[in-house]
Amino acid sequence: MSIKIILTVALGIGAGYFVLPDVVFNYTDYVIDIGLCLLLFFVGMDIGRNKEVLQKIKKLGLKILLIPIMIIIGSIAGSVVAGIILGLPFNESSAVGAGLGWYTLSAMMLTGYSAELSALAFISNVTREIIALITIPLIAKYIGDFESIAPAGATAMDTSLPIISSATNPKTAIVSFITGVILSSAVPILVPIFINL
Repeated sequence: MSIKIILTVALGIGAGYFVLPDVVFNYTDYVIDIGLCLLLFFVGMDIGRNKEVLQKIKKLGLKILLIPIMIIIGSIAGSVVAGIILGLPFNESSAVGAGLGWYTLSAMMLTGYSAELSALAFISNVTREIIALITIPLIAKYIGDFESIAPAGATAMDTSLPIISSATNPKTAIVSFITGVILSSAVPILVPIFINL
């Protein structure tokens, strides 16, 4: 799966650079939205056919909240450590980490503070998503199913969900979706809090 993802991205880069005319790029957002909706529809079908999964999710109860909480703590702690290495102030590095993989929103929220920090948030969170798409199958295979949700961050509910679903099981896919919703809801709260520290 990881090799297919890397090849697909490489083909997209090649097509964008060498083949496709600029007019095509006016419609890429629509095509991406349609493709993403189709992917999520098929993931939902896969989850829906396994009725025992919802019972297992109910048994987890509030423990399910530990996953997004630990992802938030790990993301911000990791970005603070990276900030120390790069010589960034605590508030800037933690605000970038608080983007939790949602590169468009976190970059836009930080534009008013600093164009450089906005660019850093965009690059960091895009890189996180690319790394997630490559490593999710490996983490699921060698470490564990729930652990494979962590690299995805906020994208665990959308772009990374099909990869998580195919690499794990329907139960993990539902937990991934819930985690992604919680993390996506946390980004607009956490980024302003940390940048204003």
